[in-house]
Amino acid sequence: MSGVDPVAVLAWGVPRMRDLPWRRDRDPWRILAAEVMLQQTRVDRVIPKWQAFLAAFPDPASCAAASLGDVLRLWHGLGYPRRARNLRTTATIVVDEHAGRLPNDLDALLALPGIGPYTARAVLAFAYERDVAVVDTNIARILARTAGERLTPKRAQALADDVVPVGEGWTWNQVVMDLGALVCRPTPHCDECPLATSCSWNVAGRPDPDPAVGSAGVSTKQAPFEGSDRQRRDMVMAALGSGSRLAADFDAEILAGLVADGLVVVDGIRLTLPD
Repeated sequence: MSGVDPVAVLAWGVPRMRDLPWRRDRDPWRILAAEVMLQQTRVDRVIPKWQAFLAAFPDPASCAAASLGDVLRLWHGLGYPRRARNLRTTATIVVDEHAGRLPNDLDALLALPGIGPYTARAVLAFAYERDVAVVDTNIARILARTAGERLTPKRAQALADDVVPVGEGWTWNQVVMDLGALVCRPTPHCDECPLATSCSWNVAGRPDPDPAVGSAGVSTKQAPFEGSDRQRRDMVMAALGSGSRLAADFDAEILAGLVADGLVVVDGIRLTLPD
């Protein structure tokens, strides 16, 4: 994002900032739960699940004390249940090794299960209000188009780090995420963008290929859910949410994957969620 005027971006974004419930929060655990849920899941689906999850598990200690099965039951509907397993494991480590509070150090956060470079920096920026740059799909798209080139993860992070205004880490990251989510979309609305005159790709006439495609952090379109292994896994998890079931009722290959992930327990001929 070299050459970007942070003042112009903030002037555009602050009045338009989306009113999301986790943006009213600074509790590291609550921020982490939101960020993990938002991985590959739409905001509108996350909001009620985030609220219900934190009503049951308001802190790492309560999540660590719960059974994995109870955590998975509350998670159902968000998909990718390994995220729930990792979140509970993280809660246990935080209780055992960090006095029940998420660390405010990048390396310590990266050492926790399921926390990668984006999520670790999101906790630092959104809970601890540190001047660090987060790079998600939306931000990576802005970075690549503004630079006019496909970006490696290292290059994308370096460009993002260069433009975080001092003392504005929380606001800056929220605004840039909104810019990517609402304006610099896969099909962009460049006429609405505060970066239109400094974006290399837009100034060049938006030629093919779009530099965002294949850049670090920019996700590709998911395969359809209907008929997929993800749907079959989801059906098993939903069925087990109300009690044990016969293993023979489900596809053996799907069950093998769930058992290997520690999400389902086989007890003789029956299946249950883990304790």
